[in-house]
Amino acid sequence: MTTRMTSTARGRTATLVTAVGVAAAAALASPAAAQGNPHDDGPASLGPNVTLIDPSMTTAQIEQIMGDLADQQRDAEMTEARHAVLFMPGEYGAEDPLHVEVGYYTEVAGLGEQPGDVDITGTIEVYNRCLADGGTGNCIALVNFWRTLANLHLTVDTGDRGCRTGSNFWAVSQAVSMRRLDVTGQVSLMDYCTAGPQYASGGYIADSRFSGTVINGSQQQWLTRNSEVGNWSNAVWNQVFSGVEFGGLGPDPVPTDAAFPATPYTVLDETPVSREKPFLYVDDDGDYLVRVPAADTDTSGVSWDEGAVAGRSIPLEDFFVASPDDSVKDINRALARGKHLLLTPGVYDVDQTISVKRADTVVLGLGHATLTAVGGAVPLETSDKPGIIVAGVTIDAGTELSPALLRVGKAGGEGHGNQANAANPITLSDVYFRVGGPHIGKTETALEVNADDVLIDHTWVWRGDHGVEGFTEGVNGDTDRWNTNTGLNGVIVNGDDVTATGLFVEHFQEHNTIWNGERGTVVLYQNELPYDPPTQADWTMPDGTLGWAGYKVADDVTEHRLYGAGVYVFNQNNPAIVTENGFDVPQTPGVQLHHIMTVNLSAGTINHVVNGVGDAVPPETSGSPEYVVDYPAP
Repeated sequence: MTTRMTSTARGRTATLVTAVGVAAAAALASPAAAQGNPHDDGPASLGPNVTLIDPSMTTAQIEQIMGDLADQQRDAEMTEARHAVLFMPGEYGAEDPLHVEVGYYTEVAGLGEQPGDVDITGTIEVYNRCLADGGTGNCIALVNFWRTLANLHLTVDTGDRGCRTGSNFWAVSQAVSMRRLDVTGQVSLMDYCTAGPQYASGGYIADSRFSGTVINGSQQQWLTRNSEVGNWSNAVWNQVFSGVEFGGLGPDPVPTDAAFPATPYTVLDETPVSREKPFLYVDDDGDYLVRVPAADTDTSGVSWDEGAVAGRSIPLEDFFVASPDDSVKDINRALARGKHLLLTPGVYDVDQTISVKRADTVVLGLGHATLTAVGGAVPLETSDKPGIIVAGVTIDAGTELSPALLRVGKAGGEGHGNQANAANPITLSDVYFRVGGPHIGKTETALEVNADDVLIDHTWVWRGDHGVEGFTEGVNGDTDRWNTNTGLNGVIVNGDDVTATGLFVEHFQEHNTIWNGERGTVVLYQNELPYDPPTQADWTMPDGTLGWAGYKVADDVTEHRLYGAGVYVFNQNNPAIVTENGFDVPQTPGVQLHHIMTVNLSAGTINHVVNGVGDAVPPETSGSPEYVVDYPAP
């Protein structure tokens, strides 16, 4: 069994913040809320780590509450703290702008049916995290993970804020999403004011409107999907736009494929398959519901500009609202009875599989709710029935080897389930995975997709390259990590007609991604090879090939599409290690890669981009990508 911290507040009610309830809400680590049935409807069921903000509050009161939470979560990367801050419909900061930060494992979202129902003037920000010299040096965004901002209108305050005047900073990296936002003003995806360097490495925007300029800044890779953007400023290695409508109203460049790779933009006019993430909202009668958007094909722009997004609304009473104290047996009984599942913020120890078998079942996590494998269990499995949705859930490997962390479709089924429905795909939205970090983790595969017609809409699948597991320092620590935190493959796709929009997979010990199914489509792929192989022998395939490609399409696949992809190398444990190819795909006209690259981060070598094509990226090329525009070449 893993050792877990147990919150004394588990099972208590959510904190509803009003003008007379500020003192209770400020004690976010142990909210002084009344006891209640954890499975009742409405706010009382959402658990101790959900804070509801009410428009009757003053700006000072909200800033105190959210400031205390940000201070608590700023360095909480390897903790079990999970939080959601939900804004009731109304207006905030119109006369006194609201300025707040978002820390680790925190979801900030509006509870309106439309983004404009929660109207905030001010800023909602993430700054660089300073990792050295007592919090004053090595200030970067490279580890600013696990945050969510969604479903509200933000007017960026243009008052005097010194260096930050006129912009909303969102300096983040993986496992961070901005969804269903309407932003008036400028947004910067980096923090150029906190002491440098200001590196940032990846994120995601979907179903959002930005009327002003979005400054990419130092973001190495980024996906923007089905959105409207006034202008997009600059790029680094790999910026991908799918179904984005650009205003082009100012001096900053509007992304286009034409200048690639001098300007590394990858642009798809339409997103081939999309479904927006389900969201919790409050209707005019004060009832809580979950809106479940419908899937669509060949789309662009936002889903909400003509009113309510197409789809269905499910009353909260139709959900089993779970807390970490609930057993998997109780959860599975509820699912078998036809209930949907809402996971309130917290860490859930899962010693047997949560099994989602019914079509159109929704599993929705709030506040980065986390399932941790215990005793080698597979924490979550779904059937291959259409319309199943898993969203807002993080899944961690446990100390005993799990064969997988999430299975979609029957194990060993090789896809092709007869329940598949292209018009109603199984969908994973903001589903994240971790092997190691807060504790030792072991799995064979993190995400295994055995069903046809699946949509993976933003995932980060991470075998941790750092953590608090107690390994020795330096190179010996890397070797300990290689031998202890084990994960062979990040993602294996066996099903046909699987689409991924925003596939981030890192540091696994063989192929990070293996795609066995036909007609797969991936829009943005980001991969870092593992930091920690001790020797070349540890990083050599059985057939003698040097290293495992970061992205592998099976030799017998005849159709596959990949748009905007990068494989990075940083073999810090042994800089002499060589990987032959970043990408390994069958050489057939139906398998097409568009805008792919490799890059060295100062250690190790990749000899070629794909199948022997493209020059090597040894350490002396650090930071300078090697691009292949199209493979095979037209």
